[in-house]
Amino acid sequence: MTLKLVRCVALAAMIAGITQTAMAEDGGVKIGVLADMSGVYADIGGQGSVEAVKMAVADFGGKVLGKPIEVVSADGQNKPDIATNIARQWYDSGVDIITDVPSSGMALAVMQLAKEKKKIAQITSAGSSDITGKSCTAYSTHWTWDTYAMSAGTGKTIVKRGGKDWFFLTADYVFGKTLERDTAAIVEANGGKVLGSVRHPLGTVDFSSFLLQAQASKAKIIGLANGGTDMTNAVKQSIEFGLQRDGTQLVALIAFISDIHSLGLKDAQGLMLTEAFYWDLNDETRAWSKRFYEKMKRMPSMTQAGAYSGTLHYLKAVQAAGTRDADAVMAKMRELPINDFMTKNGHLRIDGRVMRDMYLFQAKKPEESKSEWDLYKLVATIPAEEAFRPLKDGGCPLVK
Repeated sequence: MTLKLVRCVALAAMIAGITQTAMAEDGGVKIGVLADMSGVYADIGGQGSVEAVKMAVADFGGKVLGKPIEVVSADGQNKPDIATNIARQWYDSGVDIITDVPSSGMALAVMQLAKEKKKIAQITSAGSSDITGKSCTAYSTHWTWDTYAMSAGTGKTIVKRGGKDWFFLTADYVFGKTLERDTAAIVEANGGKVLGSVRHPLGTVDFSSFLLQAQASKAKIIGLANGGTDMTNAVKQSIEFGLQRDGTQLVALIAFISDIHSLGLKDAQGLMLTEAFYWDLNDETRAWSKRFYEKMKRMPSMTQAGAYSGTLHYLKAVQAAGTRDADAVMAKMRELPINDFMTKNGHLRIDGRVMRDMYLFQAKKPEESKSEWDLYKLVATIPAEEAFRPLKDGGCPLVK
């Protein structure tokens, strides 16, 4: 290749890059939904999260700053490397914000990329409290729930009700480990004891060896530090092993309405769980959930509701800021109160944590349920300041 040809190729590449950047900056808002479309978290997010984001866009009017809003989606397969590659392509091609992001490993990887690209990562599904702790960034938000809130809600209540001796069945990745860590700290702080733990691979189908270890510990409480089909499979197999018959109580440290629906109230009855949302809380939640049901033929999870809430708030912030610039939009997101069907007078902290009330529920007995999705009874409302970790304790480098 001649020197002249090399220079021409380099010039063409540079012009193409400049043109792509200019087109991205001149376009309308682009929202990427990075979900689990076929794995263990598909029911709590997946296509339902995509639909929730589209509902928010439609309710906002379909346009912001005079230009149409575009929604793209992809399956991150719960793998940080795949998710990062998709996120990089999206950010480089003009995506302004990525939402959903179901696993904590994915979330932490995408957050660092967002920081590098000065774009926004809005985590509505993953739960590790490290997202707003040591790994927090100025460009990320943690919208719906986290492992600390699950511990403070479910874990603390179980201990105070006499469940002192715990054993953890933990998913062997960031989310499971932080859920176990946070809950163990709450258990011990309230006078309980942790007798042991065992870790299982994400997506395992055979829990027999893990349940035998839990049974051998003689712990009265088995804390399930996992989620999705991992949690439901563990509960089903524990019934086969007779753990509940022997007086052992299983506690779902993170469970979603889709999990309880899948289990059925015969198996799930009595389970305690903490959530940020339930479709049957009030007239507003019922009205929105009815619209969602008409599209998806199932009631929404809290993370799908969170995908709607986060998207709507983001669009309000873009409109208020008058720009797509991430720094200006993030400033507005922190400034504006969060008000929608799932959150009242919420706010976004500097560490990215959305402060909202949480709810402690108990799965109903089969005879208490009046319809297919009538699954919970409200035990307590947990104020935001009690539900979430104090700002000073998280270790976020943005907190002075």
